[in-house]
Amino acid sequence: MNPLLGVMYHWLGGLASASFYVPFRGVKRWNWEIYWLTGGIFSWLFAPWFFASLQTEDLLGVLGAAPSSAIMWGVIFGMLWGFGGLGYGLVMRYLGLSLGMAVVLGLCTVFGTLMPPLFYGDFHEKLIATTSGNVVFAGIGLTVVGIVIVAMAGARKDATLTPEQKAAAVAEFDFRKGIVVAIFAGIMSACFAFGLAAGEPIKALSANAGTGPLWTGLPVLCVVMFGGLVTNAIWCAWLISRNRSAPQWFGKAIDDRAAEAGVGEGRPPLLANYALSALAGVTWYFQFFFYSMGESQMGSLGFSSWTLHMASIIIFGTVWGFAFREWKDASGAVKATVWGGVGVLLLATVVIGYGNLLAM
Repeated sequence: MNPLLGVMYHWLGGLASASFYVPFRGVKRWNWEIYWLTGGIFSWLFAPWFFASLQTEDLLGVLGAAPSSAIMWGVIFGMLWGFGGLGYGLVMRYLGLSLGMAVVLGLCTVFGTLMPPLFYGDFHEKLIATTSGNVVFAGIGLTVVGIVIVAMAGARKDATLTPEQKAAAVAEFDFRKGIVVAIFAGIMSACFAFGLAAGEPIKALSANAGTGPLWTGLPVLCVVMFGGLVTNAIWCAWLISRNRSAPQWFGKAIDDRAAEAGVGEGRPPLLANYALSALAGVTWYFQFFFYSMGESQMGSLGFSSWTLHMASIIIFGTVWGFAFREWKDASGAVKATVWGGVGVLLLATVVIGYGNLLAM
């Protein structure tokens, strides 16, 4: 095990998560529910099974021998996480990449990191009673501070921009609606961490089947992400029925009602839309692919991986936000504030990695 290598894997996972929505920006003349479900099928179904089949031993045998409780709770927590994923997509629409990620992931960090040790009754033993736990706890605190700084910078930017400037940066900008959805998404998204914890028996079975330590978490992803697919598929199916948008998958032009909502007019470019949606979906999956690799390196304080993951997403999400000029009309002081928050998050990832190193 190498916690510092684990930090690097979590950075890669954060980069993947922060980048997944970028290909969706290129999708033309598809309703949101069409491209979201298309990308989701790749993210929550195809990619988990494909990579687990490649990198693990006896995948079907491992899942077949897993305790029913591990499968059941993995799927349930995945379904709850699916609500967070739905909200996450809406937050990107209403708040943009940088501010949206900061608010959602701030709540997700706190719940997803601290609740598992509280639930399993080893919070004091792991975080309070040891020097390594104290260092990790300090790193978690730094992460929260960094997230608050980034979110405050976003709020200050919002307060100083005109409606026209907000629309130019984020087409459907709506701060109030975005914050409400972000709070819900942040809390529900933390359920993914609970799903991973519930899947520990599956990891043990995979290891016993001969899977290397870097890959034992991949079969768990098949279970948890299937739960996410169920939730998202139900919601998208309802939207598809309401909007009568299913023919868009086959190249039909969107209807007038969708056009009035700003989706566009004309026949969709099918090849490009499928390719971009698939790229977005696989990119989203890779955040958890690298997450499982990073967690394998963190030792007895592996639950702190969730904080590392969230911090990394915000770091790279902020970079994308600047790349897409979401902050172009913000003052120099506001830009300096957000980069200060990113600096605190970078420091937090190093502190948490060091704390895990002390626990070895």
